[in-house]
Amino acid sequence: MRQIWILTCLAVMISVSQTIAADQARIAETAESKAEVLEQDAAADGGKSLPSRSEIITKPEAQAVDPVGEELLDDAITCLSRTIYWETRGEGASGMEAIANVVMNRLGHEGFPNTICEVVRQGREQGACQFSWWCDGRSDDAEEEESYAIAKEIARKALNRQLPDRTGGALYFHQRKVTPSWSTEFSKTVEVGEHIFYKPHGGEAK
Repeated sequence: MRQIWILTCLAVMISVSQTIAADQARIAETAESKAEVLEQDAAADGGKSLPSRSEIITKPEAQAVDPVGEELLDDAITCLSRTIYWETRGEGASGMEAIANVVMNRLGHEGFPNTICEVVRQGREQGACQFSWWCDGRSDDAEEEESYAIAKEIARKALNRQLPDRTGGALYFHQRKVTPSWSTEFSKTVEVGEHIFYKPHGGEAK
């Protein structure tokens, strides 16, 4: 009798776990679909129009996408979250938000691609790339759950157009400890956290 009870409990637990996993997958799929529409709108009009309530990605939806930071970089939320995470891991929210601003400012801007993943992966994976974490030859998997969850929340707000631009329309940035030759070709906009931000002379990001 006891053995039957144990087997029944195990069967129930497995069934519940499968149901939860399926629900999380559906929530993540919804978030990814919303993000695709939001990035297309941002690329088309430069983020001028605000999304409707039904178009906005919710916090549970964003957190359901790539829950442990190991999935492929093939959707807007994951690509933006990993960029925020790896470029500013250990910094405060303002530094993380500024990196999100640059990615969103580049989206659809002349000279940059029209999707977040293409913006992040612009250039070669080894050597000349736009974001150092993408071409450093190391694993792209997130390592710190709490920091990655914060990055995903910032990515969600950026896609929802709920994130103020801390960078003044910047399209470029570099760490404070380096001075790349290209920095003299652009106008410095602001310093946030460990990074300095720039935009083209005489123009805002559209």
